[in-house]
This record gives sequence, C-alpha cells and structure tokens, in this order.
Amino acid sequence: MDPHRFDELVSEALDLIPPKLADALDNVVVLVEARNDEEPDLLGLYEGVALTERDSWYAGSLPDTITIYREALLEHCDTEEQVVEEVAITVIHEIAHHFGIDDDRLHELGWG
Repeated sequence: MDPHRFDELVSEALDLIPPKLADALDNVVVLVEARNDEEPDLLGLYEGVALTERDSWYAGSLPDTITIYREALLEHCDTEEQVVEEVAITVIHEIAHHFGIDDDRLHELGWG
C-alpha cells in the first residue's frame, strides 16, 4: 500500500472518534512511522502521560505521541479491507491509553 494511502487511513480512523472525545485529546500528536526499531512487530505505541495521571507538574510538557507503524500493520493484514479495520483498531487502542485505559481493559472491550 502506498504510504500516502496509509496516512489517509490513519486520518480516517481519527475521524471515527466522537467529537466530545476528540475535543478531550490534550497535547497529543499522531505520527506514522515505518516500524518500531526495538519491537518490529509493534502496531502502535502511546508515549506520554495519560490524562488520568496528569497534575500541575504536567504544565509545559512536550506533546504525548501516538505512533502507528505502517510496515508492521501491512504485514499483519492480507487485504486492504483488513488494513482499514486494523488501522482503526490500533488508532483507537492507542488513544484509549491517552485516556488512561490499560491493555487488560481494552482486551475486555474488544479493542486489544
């Protein structure tokens, strides 16, 4: 899949977030990279301080990052339809971490 098309899928996944939740995203950027060097099979990664853990010391911090790994996702899927679905799941999964939801709870909710 063309990298530009993949970027579009990430944008479309972000558009799936309800407006009230999207408005609550605070100091976070979403990036697309080819692959995570340390964990090549990783599909996405949230790095930052979840909203539920922030207090007054957080003021002035650099943005949290959500990174979506294109090559790992493409290898994980057989069809473009699967890529569309897996990108959406991965984006929502990582955004949930921004809101303080851990992996165990995400798996319970079907977003693991």
